[in-house]
Amino acid sequence: MTDVPQTYAVVRLGGRQYKVKEGDELLVDRLPVEPGETVTVAPLLLHRGGKAADATVPSGAAVTARVVDHELGAKIRVFTYKPKSTYKKMRGHRSRLSRITIESIALKEKKSGS
Repeated sequence: MTDVPQTYAVVRLGGRQYKVKEGDELLVDRLPVEPGETVTVAPLLLHRGGKAADATVPSGAAVTARVVDHELGAKIRVFTYKPKSTYKKMRGHRSRLSRITIESIALKEKKSGS
């Protein structure tokens, strides 16, 4: 059995950071693209094999993701009241989310100069 070096990246989407690898599917805050389109994100950190490389060093590093669908999150109910009065208020919230699939993690290789 051979150990294949695992490549993963840390990306920032919607103000949150996610550790992703190729083939991962995750829910993120709604992205302003249509389902079926691809999104390219610059990674904050890349890990390839046994080495971690800061993403600012290799220019051209990119993570490509495809938007599968737009969804609504779970319903969150917030109930507020004030005791000894008749003040009661029920509020609800559903987050707007996008389901994405990570297609590729590309790192532009340095060419050996001759």
